Amino acid sequence: MLLKEYRICMPFSVEEYRIGQLYMIARHSAEESKGEGDGVEVVVNEPCQDEQHGDGRYTEKRIYLTSRLPGWVQSMIPRVFYITEKAWNYYPVTITEHLVLIPTQVPDSNRLHLYQ
Repeated sequence: MLLKEYRICMPFSVEEYRIGQLYMIARHSAEESKGEGDGVEVVVNEPCQDEQHGDGRYTEKRIYLTSRLPGWVQSMIPRVFYITEKAWNYYPVTITEHLVLIPTQVPDSNRLHLYQ
């Protein structure tokens, strides 16, 4: 078996790329947030450690989507509809988990339904 390896020279270091990636994620989150109760809310942003992947960054965000839905869907769901994104960024490995909580409007039930 013949194995070939190609390398592309980059005009910046791996550390500079990592910092740029984090900056662009933060910038995109800020651009998507248009006002109160809309867009992206960063709940947790802290360093983390993993035995397999090493040092990394843990972020938890709430992504509010109600204003992006059609009017007929907005009338059926409450204003507090959001997706929770939990991400563990161990450059170059990223582990992401999304969680959707939809409060019900049924009078007999005060529980949250969990969809994952």
